[in-house]
Amino acid sequence: MRRGRRQRSDQAGSMNSSIPHTNDFEPFWMPYTANRQFKANPRLLVSARNMHYVAADGRAILDGTAGLWCCNAGHARPRIIKAVQRQVVELDYAPAFQMGHPKAFELSSRLVQLAPRGLDHVFFTNSGSEAVDTAMKTAIAYHRARGEGSRFRVIGRERGYHGSGFGGVSVGGIGSNRKMFGPLLVGADHIRHTHDPARNAFSRGLPEHGEEFADDLERVIALHDASTIAAVIVEPVAGSTGVLVPPKGYLERIRAICDRHGVLLVFDEVITGFGRLGAPFAADFFDVTPDLMTLAKGITSGVIPMGAVLVRKEIYDALMQGPEHLIEFAHGYTYSGHPVACAAALGALDTYRDEDLFARAHGLAGYWEDAVHSLKGLPHVIDVRNLGLIGAIELEAMPGEATRRAFSAFLAAFEKGLLIRTTGDIIALSPPLIISRAEIDQIVEILSGVLKELL
Repeated sequence: MRRGRRQRSDQAGSMNSSIPHTNDFEPFWMPYTANRQFKANPRLLVSARNMHYVAADGRAILDGTAGLWCCNAGHARPRIIKAVQRQVVELDYAPAFQMGHPKAFELSSRLVQLAPRGLDHVFFTNSGSEAVDTAMKTAIAYHRARGEGSRFRVIGRERGYHGSGFGGVSVGGIGSNRKMFGPLLVGADHIRHTHDPARNAFSRGLPEHGEEFADDLERVIALHDASTIAAVIVEPVAGSTGVLVPPKGYLERIRAICDRHGVLLVFDEVITGFGRLGAPFAADFFDVTPDLMTLAKGITSGVIPMGAVLVRKEIYDALMQGPEHLIEFAHGYTYSGHPVACAAALGALDTYRDEDLFARAHGLAGYWEDAVHSLKGLPHVIDVRNLGLIGAIELEAMPGEATRRAFSAFLAAFEKGLLIRTTGDIIALSPPLIISRAEIDQIVEILSGVLKELL
Protein backbone atom coordinates (compact mmCIF):
# COMPACT_ATOMS: atom_id res chain seq x y z
CA MET A 1 0.00 0.00 0.00
CA ARG A 2 1.42 3.38 -0.98
CA ARG A 3 1.91 5.71 1.92
CA GLY A 4 0.08 8.98 1.66
CA ARG A 5 1.17 12.34 2.96
CA ARG A 6 2.02 12.44 6.61
CA GLN A 7 -0.13 14.43 8.95
CA ARG A 8 1.07 17.96 9.51
CA SER A 9 3.33 18.20 12.51
CA ASP A 10 2.32 20.16 15.59
CA GLN A 11 5.68 21.93 15.53
CA ALA A 12 5.15 23.10 11.96
CA GLY A 13 1.60 24.19 12.60
CA SER A 14 2.70 26.48 15.40
CA MET A 15 5.19 28.37 13.21
CA ASN A 16 4.74 31.87 11.95
CA SER A 17 1.43 31.87 10.08
CA SER A 18 2.85 34.26 7.51
CA ILE A 19 4.94 31.41 6.06
CA PRO A 20 2.61 29.43 3.80
CA HIS A 21 2.86 25.78 2.86
CA THR A 22 5.83 24.91 5.07
CA ASN A 23 4.01 22.48 7.33
CA ASP A 24 4.36 19.39 5.14
CA PHE A 25 8.04 18.58 5.47
CA GLU A 26 8.05 15.03 4.20
CA PRO A 27 8.42 15.43 0.38
CA PHE A 28 11.77 17.28 0.53
CA TRP A 29 14.62 14.76 0.84
CA MET A 30 17.17 17.07 2.43
CA PRO A 31 20.88 16.85 1.54
CA TYR A 32 23.51 16.00 4.17
CA THR A 33 20.78 16.18 6.83
CA ALA A 34 19.42 13.92 9.55
CA ASN A 35 16.02 14.07 7.83
CA ARG A 36 13.95 12.37 10.54
CA GLN A 37 15.42 14.52 13.30
CA PHE A 38 14.93 17.74 11.34
CA LYS A 39 11.35 16.99 10.33
CA ALA A 40 10.44 16.23 13.94
CA ASN A 41 11.95 19.56 15.09
CA PRO A 42 12.39 21.78 12.01
CA ARG A 43 14.72 24.76 11.94
CA LEU A 44 13.57 27.20 9.26
CA LEU A 45 15.32 30.35 8.12
CA VAL A 46 12.98 32.85 6.46
CA SER A 47 15.11 35.90 5.69
CA ALA A 48 18.64 37.25 5.98
CA ARG A 49 20.56 40.50 5.94
CA ASN A 50 24.24 41.28 6.48
CA MET A 51 25.43 39.05 9.36
CA HIS A 52 22.09 37.58 10.44
CA TYR A 53 19.40 35.15 9.44
CA VAL A 54 15.88 35.39 10.80
CA ALA A 55 14.31 32.14 11.99
CA ALA A 56 10.65 31.26 11.49
CA ASP A 57 9.92 32.23 15.10
CA GLY A 58 11.34 35.71 14.51
CA ARG A 59 14.67 35.23 16.28
CA ALA A 60 17.85 36.73 14.82
CA ILE A 61 20.47 34.05 14.14
CA LEU A 62 24.09 35.21 13.88
CA ASP A 63 25.66 33.54 10.86
CA GLY A 64 28.87 31.92 12.06
CA THR A 65 29.35 29.90 8.87
CA ALA A 66 28.66 32.28 5.95
CA GLY A 67 25.72 30.02 5.10
CA LEU A 68 27.69 26.97 3.97
CA TRP A 69 31.11 28.63 3.60
CA CYS A 70 29.68 30.68 0.72
CA CYS A 71 28.14 34.04 1.74
CA ASN A 72 31.51 35.76 2.07
CA ALA A 73 30.08 39.24 1.54
CA GLY A 74 27.20 38.65 3.94
CA HIS A 75 23.52 38.52 3.08
CA ALA A 76 21.27 40.69 0.90
CA ARG A 77 24.13 42.93 -0.23
CA PRO A 78 22.86 45.78 -2.44
CA ARG A 79 25.31 45.54 -5.35
CA ILE A 80 24.63 41.84 -5.85
CA ILE A 81 20.87 42.21 -5.53
CA LYS A 82 20.74 45.04 -8.06
CA ALA A 83 22.99 43.21 -10.49
CA VAL A 84 20.76 40.13 -10.39
CA GLN A 85 17.55 42.14 -10.76
CA ARG A 86 18.86 44.03 -13.78
CA GLN A 87 20.11 40.87 -15.44
CA VAL A 88 16.86 38.93 -15.08
CA VAL A 89 15.03 41.72 -16.88
CA GLU A 90 17.68 42.16 -19.57
CA LEU A 91 18.69 38.58 -20.39
CA ASP A 92 17.40 35.69 -18.31
CA TYR A 93 19.21 32.90 -20.18
CA ALA A 94 21.56 32.44 -23.10
CA PRO A 95 22.92 29.12 -24.41
CA ALA A 96 26.57 28.47 -23.71
CA PHE A 97 27.08 25.99 -26.57
CA GLN A 98 28.27 27.78 -29.73
CA MET A 99 26.86 31.06 -28.33
CA GLY A 100 27.85 33.58 -25.70
CA HIS A 101 26.77 36.68 -23.82
CA PRO A 102 28.86 39.67 -22.69
CA LYS A 103 28.83 39.08 -18.95
CA ALA A 104 30.43 35.62 -19.22
CA PHE A 105 33.43 37.19 -20.98
CA GLU A 106 33.52 40.13 -18.58
CA LEU A 107 33.49 37.80 -15.59
CA SER A 108 36.20 35.57 -17.09
CA SER A 109 38.45 38.59 -17.52
CA ARG A 110 37.79 39.81 -13.98
CA LEU A 111 38.59 36.38 -12.53
CA VAL A 112 41.81 36.07 -14.52
CA GLN A 113 42.89 39.52 -13.32
CA LEU A 114 42.26 38.44 -9.72
CA ALA A 115 43.88 35.00 -10.04
CA PRO A 116 47.55 34.16 -9.54
CA ARG A 117 49.69 34.79 -12.60
CA GLY A 118 49.47 32.00 -15.16
CA LEU A 119 45.89 30.93 -14.47
CA ASP A 120 44.44 32.74 -17.46
CA HIS A 121 41.48 30.71 -18.73
CA VAL A 122 38.13 30.01 -17.06
CA PHE A 123 35.65 27.18 -17.57
CA PHE A 124 32.27 27.85 -15.90
CA THR A 125 30.25 25.24 -14.04
CA ASN A 126 27.25 25.36 -11.71
CA SER A 127 28.82 24.14 -8.46
CA GLY A 128 32.00 23.09 -6.76
CA SER A 129 31.19 19.44 -7.43
CA GLU A 130 30.98 20.12 -11.16
CA ALA A 131 34.14 22.21 -11.01
CA VAL A 132 36.03 19.25 -9.53
CA ASP A 133 34.76 16.86 -12.20
CA THR A 134 35.68 19.44 -14.84
CA ALA A 135 39.20 19.83 -13.46
CA MET A 136 39.68 16.05 -13.42
CA LYS A 137 38.48 15.66 -17.00
CA THR A 138 40.62 18.61 -18.11
CA ALA A 139 43.75 17.14 -16.54
CA ILE A 140 43.24 13.74 -18.17
CA ALA A 141 42.38 15.29 -21.55
CA TYR A 142 45.48 17.51 -21.38
CA HIS A 143 47.85 14.57 -20.97
CA ARG A 144 46.06 12.65 -23.71
CA ALA A 145 46.36 15.63 -26.07
CA ARG A 146 50.12 15.65 -25.41
CA GLY A 147 50.45 11.97 -26.24
CA GLU A 148 50.49 10.75 -22.63
CA GLY A 149 47.16 8.95 -22.59
CA SER A 150 48.45 6.52 -19.96
CA ARG A 151 48.04 9.29 -17.36
CA PHE A 152 44.51 8.62 -16.14
CA ARG A 153 44.80 8.51 -12.36
CA VAL A 154 43.82 11.39 -10.07
CA ILE A 155 45.20 11.32 -6.54
CA GLY A 156 43.25 12.85 -3.67
CA ARG A 157 43.85 12.88 0.06
CA GLU A 158 42.38 11.14 3.08
CA ARG A 159 39.79 13.36 4.77
CA GLY A 160 39.57 15.48 1.62
CA TYR A 161 36.21 16.76 0.38
CA HIS A 162 35.69 17.53 -3.29
CA GLY A 163 31.92 17.64 -3.67
CA SER A 164 29.27 15.03 -4.30
CA GLY A 165 29.80 14.01 -7.93
CA PHE A 166 31.24 10.57 -8.64
CA GLY A 167 34.59 12.12 -9.54
CA GLY A 168 34.74 14.25 -6.41
CA VAL A 169 33.64 11.42 -4.14
CA SER A 170 36.21 9.11 -5.75
CA VAL A 171 39.13 11.42 -4.99
CA GLY A 172 37.56 12.62 -1.74
CA GLY A 173 38.63 10.87 1.42
CA ILE A 174 35.72 11.09 3.86
CA GLY A 175 34.61 7.54 4.57
CA SER A 176 30.97 8.31 5.34
CA ASN A 177 30.62 10.03 1.95
CA ARG A 178 32.01 7.00 0.09
CA LYS A 179 30.69 3.91 1.81
CA MET A 180 27.24 3.70 0.15
CA PHE A 181 28.35 4.04 -3.46
CA GLY A 182 30.39 1.01 -4.39
CA PRO A 183 33.78 1.07 -6.10
CA LEU A 184 33.39 4.61 -7.53
CA LEU A 185 35.82 5.65 -10.32
CA VAL A 186 38.74 3.50 -11.34
CA GLY A 187 42.15 5.08 -10.88
CA ALA A 188 41.63 7.24 -7.81
CA ASP A 189 44.00 6.86 -4.88
CA HIS A 190 44.78 8.85 -1.75
CA ILE A 191 47.72 10.20 0.18
CA ARG A 192 47.55 10.55 3.94
CA HIS A 193 45.88 13.52 5.63
CA THR A 194 47.81 16.18 7.56
CA HIS A 195 46.02 15.96 10.91
CA ASP A 196 48.54 15.34 13.71
CA PRO A 197 46.97 16.27 17.06
CA ALA A 198 49.77 14.63 19.04
CA ARG A 199 52.23 17.27 17.78
CA ASN A 200 50.01 20.11 16.57
CA ALA A 201 47.03 20.40 18.95
CA PHE A 202 46.01 24.00 19.62
CA SER A 203 48.27 25.36 16.87
CA ARG A 204 47.77 29.00 16.04
CA GLY A 205 47.76 29.30 12.28
CA LEU A 206 50.03 26.94 10.34
CA PRO A 207 51.19 23.94 12.39
CA GLU A 208 54.94 23.58 12.87
CA HIS A 209 55.04 19.82 12.32
CA GLY A 210 54.12 17.65 9.35
CA GLU A 211 55.74 19.02 6.20
CA GLU A 212 57.07 15.51 5.61
CA PHE A 213 53.51 14.19 5.18
CA ALA A 214 53.76 15.51 1.61
CA ASP A 215 56.26 12.74 0.89
CA ASP A 216 53.41 10.24 0.99
CA LEU A 217 52.73 11.45 -2.54
CA GLU A 218 56.09 9.96 -3.55
CA ARG A 219 54.91 6.61 -2.17
CA VAL A 220 51.71 6.68 -4.25
CA ILE A 221 53.61 7.77 -7.36
CA ALA A 222 56.07 4.91 -6.89
CA LEU A 223 53.18 2.48 -6.41
CA HIS A 224 51.39 3.40 -9.63
CA ASP A 225 54.28 4.93 -11.63
CA ALA A 226 54.22 8.58 -12.60
CA SER A 227 53.36 7.66 -16.18
CA THR A 228 49.83 6.74 -15.02
CA ILE A 229 49.09 9.80 -12.88
CA ALA A 230 47.35 12.84 -14.37
CA ALA A 231 46.82 15.06 -11.36
CA VAL A 232 46.82 15.51 -7.61
CA ILE A 233 43.92 17.41 -6.03
CA VAL A 234 44.05 18.93 -2.55
CA GLU A 235 42.19 21.56 -0.59
CA PRO A 236 44.78 24.09 0.62
CA VAL A 237 42.85 24.02 3.90
CA ALA A 238 40.59 20.98 4.23
CA GLY A 239 37.30 22.58 5.24
CA SER A 240 34.37 20.19 5.32
CA THR A 241 36.32 17.50 7.13
CA GLY A 242 36.90 19.82 10.08
CA VAL A 243 39.36 22.59 9.15
CA LEU A 244 42.66 20.75 8.74
CA VAL A 245 45.32 23.43 8.29
CA PRO A 246 48.40 22.36 6.30
CA PRO A 247 51.75 22.31 8.10
CA LYS A 248 54.37 24.87 7.18
CA GLY A 249 56.05 23.94 3.91
CA TYR A 250 53.60 21.17 3.06
CA LEU A 251 51.95 22.68 -0.02
CA GLU A 252 55.29 23.86 -1.36
CA ARG A 253 56.56 20.30 -1.09
CA ILE A 254 53.48 18.89 -2.85
CA ARG A 255 54.06 21.40 -5.67
CA ALA A 256 57.70 20.35 -6.03
CA ILE A 257 56.83 16.63 -6.15
CA CYS A 258 54.21 17.24 -8.84
CA ASP A 259 56.71 19.22 -10.91
CA ARG A 260 59.32 16.51 -10.54
CA HIS A 261 56.99 13.85 -11.98
CA GLY A 262 55.04 15.85 -14.57
CA VAL A 263 51.82 15.63 -12.56
CA LEU A 264 49.31 18.49 -12.60
CA LEU A 265 48.40 20.08 -9.26
CA VAL A 266 44.77 21.05 -8.64
CA PHE A 267 43.82 23.30 -5.74
CA ASP A 268 40.20 22.91 -4.64
CA GLU A 269 39.52 26.49 -3.53
CA VAL A 270 35.75 26.18 -3.33
CA ILE A 271 36.01 27.11 0.37
CA THR A 272 39.29 29.02 0.56
CA GLY A 273 38.65 31.26 -2.45
CA PHE A 274 37.43 34.86 -2.33
CA GLY A 275 38.98 36.16 0.85
CA ARG A 276 38.52 33.38 3.37
CA LEU A 277 42.23 33.50 4.28
CA GLY A 278 42.56 37.27 3.90
CA ALA A 279 43.81 37.01 0.30
CA PRO A 280 41.94 36.50 -2.98
CA PHE A 281 42.86 32.80 -2.97
CA ALA A 282 44.78 30.36 -0.79
CA ALA A 283 47.26 30.13 -3.66
CA ASP A 284 48.12 33.78 -2.93
CA PHE A 285 48.24 33.21 0.83
CA PHE A 286 50.66 30.28 0.51
CA ASP A 287 52.46 31.63 -2.59
CA VAL A 288 51.96 28.29 -4.33
CA THR A 289 50.33 28.36 -7.76
CA PRO A 290 48.52 25.23 -8.96
CA ASP A 291 47.92 24.22 -12.56
CA LEU A 292 44.14 24.23 -12.13
CA MET A 293 41.98 25.79 -9.45
CA THR A 294 38.34 24.99 -8.67
CA LEU A 295 36.05 27.78 -7.46
CA ALA A 296 32.42 28.10 -6.34
CA LYS A 297 30.60 29.33 -3.19
CA GLY A 298 32.11 32.80 -2.69
CA ILE A 299 32.24 33.47 -6.43
CA THR A 300 28.66 34.80 -6.14
CA SER A 301 28.68 35.09 -2.35
CA GLY A 302 26.18 32.23 -2.39
CA VAL A 303 23.46 34.23 -4.17
CA ILE A 304 23.23 32.12 -7.36
CA PRO A 305 24.77 28.65 -7.83
CA MET A 306 27.98 28.90 -9.83
CA GLY A 307 31.38 27.25 -10.11
CA ALA A 308 34.47 27.66 -12.24
CA VAL A 309 37.86 26.16 -13.04
CA LEU A 310 40.87 28.39 -13.58
CA VAL A 311 43.37 26.81 -15.97
CA ARG A 312 46.93 27.50 -17.04
CA LYS A 313 47.39 28.72 -20.62
CA GLU A 314 49.49 25.73 -21.66
CA ILE A 315 46.68 23.35 -20.66
CA TYR A 316 44.12 25.32 -22.67
CA ASP A 317 46.47 25.59 -25.64
CA ALA A 318 47.17 21.86 -25.65
CA LEU A 319 43.47 21.18 -26.20
CA MET A 320 43.04 23.75 -28.99
CA GLN A 321 43.79 21.21 -31.72
CA GLY A 322 42.17 19.94 -34.93
CA PRO A 323 40.04 21.82 -37.46
CA GLU A 324 38.75 25.13 -36.12
CA HIS A 325 35.09 24.25 -36.80
CA LEU A 326 35.21 21.22 -34.47
CA ILE A 327 34.58 21.22 -30.71
CA GLU A 328 37.96 20.84 -28.98
CA PHE A 329 36.75 19.73 -25.53
CA ALA A 330 33.51 17.73 -25.38
CA HIS A 331 32.40 18.93 -21.98
CA GLY A 332 30.09 21.54 -20.47
CA TYR A 333 26.74 22.29 -18.88
CA THR A 334 23.45 23.84 -19.98
CA TYR A 335 23.97 26.57 -17.40
CA SER A 336 27.72 27.16 -17.83
CA GLY A 337 28.21 30.90 -17.44
CA HIS A 338 24.50 31.52 -16.82
CA PRO A 339 23.78 35.25 -17.32
CA VAL A 340 22.17 35.75 -13.91
CA ALA A 341 24.96 33.84 -12.16
CA CYS A 342 27.54 35.96 -13.98
CA ALA A 343 25.76 39.11 -12.89
CA ALA A 344 25.72 37.91 -9.29
CA ALA A 345 29.43 37.08 -9.48
CA LEU A 346 30.28 40.50 -10.91
CA GLY A 347 28.24 42.11 -8.13
CA ALA A 348 30.09 40.02 -5.57
CA LEU A 349 33.49 40.95 -7.03
CA ASP A 350 32.48 44.62 -6.95
CA THR A 351 31.44 44.27 -3.32
CA TYR A 352 34.69 42.54 -2.33
CA ARG A 353 36.67 45.26 -4.09
CA ASP A 354 34.74 48.35 -3.03
CA GLU A 355 34.53 47.30 0.62
CA ASP A 356 38.10 45.92 0.62
CA LEU A 357 36.78 42.75 2.23
CA PHE A 358 39.85 40.59 1.60
CA ALA A 359 42.03 43.11 3.43
CA ARG A 360 39.35 43.36 6.12
CA ALA A 361 39.53 39.60 6.66
CA HIS A 362 43.31 39.80 6.85
CA GLY A 363 43.07 42.56 9.44
CA LEU A 364 40.64 40.57 11.60
CA ALA A 365 42.59 37.30 11.45
CA GLY A 366 44.62 37.96 14.61
CA TYR A 367 41.59 38.98 16.64
CA TRP A 368 39.70 35.94 15.34
CA GLU A 369 42.61 33.66 16.27
CA ASP A 370 42.70 34.96 19.85
CA ALA A 371 38.92 34.65 20.13
CA VAL A 372 38.60 31.03 19.01
CA HIS A 373 41.64 29.94 21.04
CA SER A 374 40.05 31.45 24.15
CA LEU A 375 37.80 28.36 24.11
CA LYS A 376 40.77 26.16 25.01
CA GLY A 377 40.25 24.57 28.41
CA LEU A 378 36.46 24.43 28.24
CA PRO A 379 34.76 21.07 28.78
CA HIS A 380 35.38 18.43 26.06
CA VAL A 381 37.60 20.72 23.90
CA ILE A 382 40.59 18.68 22.68
CA ASP A 383 41.84 20.98 19.91
CA VAL A 384 41.35 24.44 18.41
CA ARG A 385 42.56 25.31 14.90
CA ASN A 386 42.44 28.49 12.83
CA LEU A 387 43.64 30.22 9.69
CA GLY A 388 42.34 33.46 8.21
CA LEU A 389 38.66 33.68 9.12
CA ILE A 390 38.26 29.93 9.60
CA GLY A 391 38.16 28.20 12.95
CA ALA A 392 37.51 24.75 14.35
CA ILE A 393 36.84 23.48 17.84
CA GLU A 394 37.32 19.73 18.11
CA LEU A 395 35.41 17.97 20.86
CA GLU A 396 36.07 14.68 22.58
CA ALA A 397 33.58 12.16 21.23
CA MET A 398 30.98 10.64 23.53
CA PRO A 399 31.87 6.97 24.16
CA GLY A 400 30.12 4.87 21.54
CA GLU A 401 28.26 7.86 20.10
CA ALA A 402 30.53 9.67 17.68
CA THR A 403 29.16 12.99 16.33
CA ARG A 404 26.44 13.25 19.00
CA ARG A 405 28.29 15.78 21.18
CA ALA A 406 29.01 18.21 18.35
CA PHE A 407 25.50 17.85 16.95
CA SER A 408 24.13 18.66 20.41
CA ALA A 409 26.30 21.79 20.36
CA PHE A 410 24.88 22.72 16.94
CA LEU A 411 21.30 22.45 18.23
CA ALA A 412 22.06 24.35 21.43
CA ALA A 413 23.87 27.13 19.55
CA PHE A 414 20.91 27.56 17.20
CA GLU A 415 18.58 27.92 20.17
CA LYS A 416 20.90 30.61 21.53
CA GLY A 417 20.92 32.50 18.22
CA LEU A 418 24.09 31.26 16.49
CA LEU A 419 24.49 29.17 13.34
CA ILE A 420 27.53 26.89 13.39
CA ARG A 421 28.56 23.92 11.25
CA THR A 422 29.58 20.54 12.58
CA THR A 423 31.39 17.65 10.94
CA GLY A 424 31.99 14.60 13.03
CA ASP A 425 32.75 15.96 16.50
CA ILE A 426 34.22 19.18 15.16
CA ILE A 427 32.59 22.62 15.24
CA ALA A 428 33.56 24.60 12.13
CA LEU A 429 33.30 28.39 11.88
CA SER A 430 33.65 30.59 8.78
CA PRO A 431 31.73 33.86 9.22
CA PRO A 432 31.07 36.40 6.47
CA LEU A 433 34.01 38.73 5.90
CA ILE A 434 31.91 41.70 7.04
CA ILE A 435 31.91 40.43 10.64
CA SER A 436 32.77 42.94 13.37
CA ARG A 437 34.89 42.39 16.47
CA ALA A 438 31.76 42.65 18.58
CA GLU A 439 30.15 39.85 16.54
CA ILE A 440 33.28 37.72 16.91
CA ASP A 441 32.97 38.22 20.67
CA GLN A 442 29.31 37.23 20.46
CA ILE A 443 30.15 33.98 18.65
CA VAL A 444 32.69 33.06 21.29
CA GLU A 445 30.40 34.03 24.16
CA ILE A 446 27.56 31.86 22.85
CA LEU A 447 29.87 28.94 22.10
CA SER A 448 31.45 29.21 25.53
CA GLY A 449 28.03 28.92 27.14
CA VAL A 450 27.10 25.99 24.93
CA LEU A 451 30.31 24.10 25.67
CA LYS A 452 29.93 24.58 29.41
CA GLU A 453 26.47 23.04 29.29
CA LEU A 454 27.30 20.04 27.04
CA LEU A 455 27.13 16.54 28.47
